[in-house]
Amino acid sequence: MKSASQRASGVPVSRATTYSSGMSTMSSGLAYNTAPALPPKTIGYSSNPPPTEPSSYQRSYPSYPSVYGYGPNTPLQRAAPVPGQTPPEWNYPKVSPSPDSYGPDPELAGSRSAPVYTEPRVSSQRRPSNRDEFDGPHQLLERPAPVTSEAQESDLPRLPVTLHAQEQDEILARVNERLSHCAFDFIAKYQFPIPLEPDKRTVRVPADREWTEWVYLLKRLATKRRIPARVLYNGQIKQFITVLENSLEMRHAAKHQSRPLKDDRNVLQLISAGIQVTKILKDAAAMQYLDALYVQTEQLIQSRTYSR
Repeated sequence: MKSASQRASGVPVSRATTYSSGMSTMSSGLAYNTAPALPPKTIGYSSNPPPTEPSSYQRSYPSYPSVYGYGPNTPLQRAAPVPGQTPPEWNYPKVSPSPDSYGPDPELAGSRSAPVYTEPRVSSQRRPSNRDEFDGPHQLLERPAPVTSEAQESDLPRLPVTLHAQEQDEILARVNERLSHCAFDFIAKYQFPIPLEPDKRTVRVPADREWTEWVYLLKRLATKRRIPARVLYNGQIKQFITVLENSLEMRHAAKHQSRPLKDDRNVLQLISAGIQVTKILKDAAAMQYLDALYVQTEQLIQSRTYSR
C-alpha cells in the first residue's frame, strides 16, 4: 500500500491504483475507530502524444519530478572510486598478443569490412633441392677383397663383331623406317591427335617425323590416357612406355654413323626391341618384316663366325 507522501510526490504508475483511508482490524478482534472512507482516486499519467510527422520521430521520456535528484537533462554521475581499489574496467588480465588476435572478427567474416593487419608468416626453412633420401640415415656395405676388385677392374672380354659399319647402318635404318611407318599407321587407324607445332611441318607421310619424335608422341598419348588398353596387345598399357624407350637407341644408332661399332648381340637386341614395338601395337605386317630381318641378320653373323 502506498503512503500519502508517495501519492503526493507524483510517482508514475503503470495502472490506475485505488487508495483508501480505511484501516483493517487486527486479528485479535480489537477494533479501532476508523475515519470515514474517502472516495477512491485514480491517478494516471498520460504519455506524450504520438508524432504526426516523420521528422518528429524521436524518443520521448516522461518528466520525472526533481525531488529524486535528477531530471531529463541531468548528467549521469559516476561513483567515486574507492581508495586502494582498482577500477573495474582496468582489472583485466594481461594477455600477450598472438598472430590470431590480429585476424578478422568471425562475426564480420561474411560482411565487407576494411582489411585488417595480419602479421607476416615466417616460412619454414626449405632444404636444398640437391638433398635426397641418401643424405639421411643410410648404410654402407663392406668393401670387397682386393683380389675381387682386381678381377672386376681387369679388361672386359671382347664380344664378337662380324658386321661392318655400313651393314650395321643399313640394318638399323631399315628397322627405324619400319617402326616410323608402324607408328604412323597406328595413329591414323585410331585417329589420335597430333599437336601442331610451328617449327615442324604437318604430318603427311611417316618420314615427316623421326622415330624419336614418334616415340615422344606415343608416350604423351599414353601418359595422358588417350590410348585405351584395348588397342594394345593383351592390354599392356603399363609396359607400353618401357617397350618404346627400349627402341630409342634405334634412331640414335642410325643417325650418328661416327659411333663405334656395335657388337653382334647388340645389333640383334635392337632388332628384337623393334619387334616388341610392332607386337604391342598389333601390326602383323611390320612384325613379320622385322622378324625376317632378325633371322637374316643372325644367319649372316653365324656364317661369318664359322668362316673364321
